[in-house]
Amino acid sequence: MKTLSNIVRRLRRRAVVLSLAALAVVAPARADDELRNWFDDPFFQVTAAVPDCPLPAGPFTDEADKRIQSHRRAEKGTTCWLAKECDRPNAYAYDADIASELSAAVRERHAFAHTTLWVTVQGRVVYVEGCVARPEQEAEIEAFVRALPHVQGATAIVRTEATGRVPYRLRVPR
Repeated sequence: MKTLSNIVRRLRRRAVVLSLAALAVVAPARADDELRNWFDDPFFQVTAAVPDCPLPAGPFTDEADKRIQSHRRAEKGTTCWLAKECDRPNAYAYDADIASELSAAVRERHAFAHTTLWVTVQGRVVYVEGCVARPEQEAEIEAFVRALPHVQGATAIVRTEATGRVPYRLRVPR
């Protein structure tokens, strides 16, 4: 005969088992929230003169954003080739070369004094994020990058005042 205490005990055991099962399902989902550079986009720092400039997220995203980007990247990569805008079969095939050229050009020309800048290259588009001393450096950075071979576009997203709002996504550990 089932007593009330036996029923309560069985319900508690089931609740514990269900809780453990739920944790087993949720724990891997938390690991998926890890920020990663899923597509191995070039991301590097080119200058470091402004102290306490926040690290941008750059190409680091979670797995949900990776799935969103995958379709767009596949389409963009092959469209470049099909439209005869690229010599290579994929727009992203240029990224490593662009990153090398940019890094070398900044080093050789001693460009962008009084800045702290990080670069992300994605599909022939260069994003420069960080901190600058003067507002006009934003346009100077974009013009400098656009002059490099194979660059299709350049966008500088920079903070101009040490206490100003950071205009780019930050890379914060989860």
